[in-house]
Amino acid sequence: MRSTNSLIGVFISLGGMTPLVIASPDVRIEQVSSWDGAYTATVFIENPADQPLIDGWALEWISGPDVASVWSGVLSIDGSTTTVSNASWNGVIAPGGSTEFGMTINGTWPPDFPALTFNDNPIMMGGLVGDGGNSGNNGEDENNTCPQDINDDDVVDVSDLLLLIHAWGDCANPEICAADINGDETVAIDDLTALLAAFGDCPGSSTGPTGDQRIIAYYIEWGIYGRDFQPSDIPVDKITHLNYAFANIDSDGRIAIGDPYAAIDKAYPGDTWDQPYRGTYNQINNVLKSQYPHLKTLISVGGWTWSGRFSDVALTEVSRTTFAESCVEFIRTYNFDGVDIDWEYPVCCGLGSNTYRPEDRENYTLLMEELRDQLDTASEEDGRTYLLTIAAAGGIDKLENYDLAGIADQCDWINTMSYDFMGAWDLSIAGHHAGLEANPDNPSANENVRLHYNASGSVQPWLNAGVSPDKVVMGVPFYGRAWGGVPSTNGGLFQSASSVPPGTWDDWSSGATGINDYFEIEAMLQSGNYTRYWDDQAKVPWLYSPTEHGGHFISYDDEESLQHKVDFVQQYELGGVMIWEITADRNGGLLDVLQGIMTVP
Repeated sequence: MRSTNSLIGVFISLGGMTPLVIASPDVRIEQVSSWDGAYTATVFIENPADQPLIDGWALEWISGPDVASVWSGVLSIDGSTTTVSNASWNGVIAPGGSTEFGMTINGTWPPDFPALTFNDNPIMMGGLVGDGGNSGNNGEDENNTCPQDINDDDVVDVSDLLLLIHAWGDCANPEICAADINGDETVAIDDLTALLAAFGDCPGSSTGPTGDQRIIAYYIEWGIYGRDFQPSDIPVDKITHLNYAFANIDSDGRIAIGDPYAAIDKAYPGDTWDQPYRGTYNQINNVLKSQYPHLKTLISVGGWTWSGRFSDVALTEVSRTTFAESCVEFIRTYNFDGVDIDWEYPVCCGLGSNTYRPEDRENYTLLMEELRDQLDTASEEDGRTYLLTIAAAGGIDKLENYDLAGIADQCDWINTMSYDFMGAWDLSIAGHHAGLEANPDNPSANENVRLHYNASGSVQPWLNAGVSPDKVVMGVPFYGRAWGGVPSTNGGLFQSASSVPPGTWDDWSSGATGINDYFEIEAMLQSGNYTRYWDDQAKVPWLYSPTEHGGHFISYDDEESLQHKVDFVQQYELGGVMIWEITADRNGGLLDVLQGIMTVP
């Protein structure tokens, strides 16, 4: 399916290669998404030869586009020379096969690659197809990002094709020249080819991400304070859904605002004294949604700290009805599009102060049924669709306390918390907190931790229960977990630790947490004090410093590991990716990896 913002751009024909490496490969770059001053693009390298490319690959150019980040490849910038080489897993290209990498580029489309080489061999750039309007339409509109849209209706379709055919031949007047896509003063076969390649919605005709799945980001209520990440900082154009974390449950079993100042009191520019409510609720549900109509917002209830009353809420028909009624009233009052239940956890294993009951398993399903019924009734009355989702435990042992199929039947989708599988609460082993797959070398005596505490293991139980894959959304962390006092053996992986190191946002109340936001991890790596390692079994990296905190081990996701998770989501046709949480990726590198695979539902 052609993405809304997809624009097939530069085609590069590679030649002059030695036959033992690759013969006449093809490279092309395709724009994926764009925003003011930057865009993302995917570069495809195809091997049409009858022998494999086995020695890796590298594209290099001089004084070309300003590349901000790369995924599924390794970026190196030395003065005016930019090089992108293969990652550890995509250096071999089979005969007839292909590989790809993605880039975030500062500037405007299309890019130019001066002095371009492939594995040190000069290559020639082929023709431009859909070049963003810099040469098309007889040069009349250099800002036109969809020159194939001759009648300016934001879509390239049969009507544009008929206009082009009518204009066939030399340009004679402005109306005819509108069909001169490549700007050579003649409407001919090159213009026809460009138009056919661009069939579909024009880039920029949608204000949200494009593709086949969802990008769901949690936004934390406390982000407005020390983090100073205000609603206007949320990259709304790169997500499809926003989950506001969190609402609480009051002593009467009704949903309750967590922090009233943050939620409905704080004044933002444009607020007035007489509006119904202010705060972040107004900003995301009224201001941002008016600017980005594709955005859907959900109020997330509970979380680690506020799950203590869920067992009571789910216990009886009366308590379930009361809670569901309060949720409907809440989202109507504050203009949310749905409710996200984050019960951590039914039956066992959350905060020790929580109430637990063995019947939580069955009562959770009954609670979801009541919520679904009342939300559906409200949808019919209000003429809009209200969503119902949950944040589900990642550990397979905790999922035994869920009626997986029964809950999924009531939900629009399930967000799996596919992270926090290991952490500094256990100093016996420093390991991966969000590996994609198991590493058989993990020495944990707990079989679940060793074999199933990973992202794949958190998704599989839902699929095994018969839940439709498009209802399962894989959670990814935009933060890392760290251990201190870790010896340097094996780069610290699977070694014991002796301390909990400081985290990004530690304060007097939290103490040392060992939780680092991704932007801080990026800075640590750039400091030169840390070495990045890669686990090809688990498909995740880690950082290690022998000098910091007596041996500092940090487990995290980066662009490379996140691309593996995106590939997993696509392979199993899952419903998308959920992010905990959006304030932690301030440079945007992780979020950029997700662009182009998701869509506005």
